[in-house]
Amino acid sequence: MMGALIYLAVAVLTVIPLMKLLPAHGFNPWWSLAALLPFGVLALLWLMAARVRN
Repeated sequence: MMGALIYLAVAVLTVIPLMKLLPAHGFNPWWSLAALLPFGVLALLWLMAARVRN
């Protein structure tokens, strides 16, 4: 139970900044909810980095 609470806290602390950063890179802010998935943050960071180069 404690592990789930820690995971939820880290997920919320990750989603909120992504909701601010994604529109600056041309993505819908609701894509930040993908950060709740285990590899969602890595995918979003990869997409944001790819968008900066173009």
